[in-house]
Amino acid sequence: MAGAFDEAVTTGLQRKRTTNEILTDLLRAEAAHRHAASIRYRMTAAKLPVIKDLDAFVFEGTPINEGLVRSLHAGSFLPGRRNIVLIGGTGTGKTHLATAITASVVRVGARGRYFNTVDLVTRLEEEARIGKAGSIAAQLSRPRSRGAR
Repeated sequence: MAGAFDEAVTTGLQRKRTTNEILTDLLRAEAAHRHAASIRYRMTAAKLPVIKDLDAFVFEGTPINEGLVRSLHAGSFLPGRRNIVLIGGTGTGKTHLATAITASVVRVGARGRYFNTVDLVTRLEEEARIGKAGSIAAQLSRPRSRGAR
């Protein structure tokens, strides 16, 4: 933000902008900075193994319903506060699609969390071992308000 401040003030003075215009530029820069920081935080919290893009996925020759995947990528499941579980054999594109969908919805303000089967089962077994069975399931199924995402 220090760089944005210097740039906004320097540019504002050079262009003979009013104080209000310079402050407006600074507020816009602050809002953009906070938005980018929020996306970075949610991407980290999602624990994605890699970031993939849907445009790089080849649907041709697969049994995958491209329309459904594109709908999920656009966030169609968010208003219903639903989770997505992808099931398929090795090499079918589950990780690619899951990470692309998660990254897409995180960028528009939602929260997401990626689990592979082994990690999820390990966490479920651990919570059962310490007497807290059902905590993860409750957390994943708990409805969240759109503003809290």
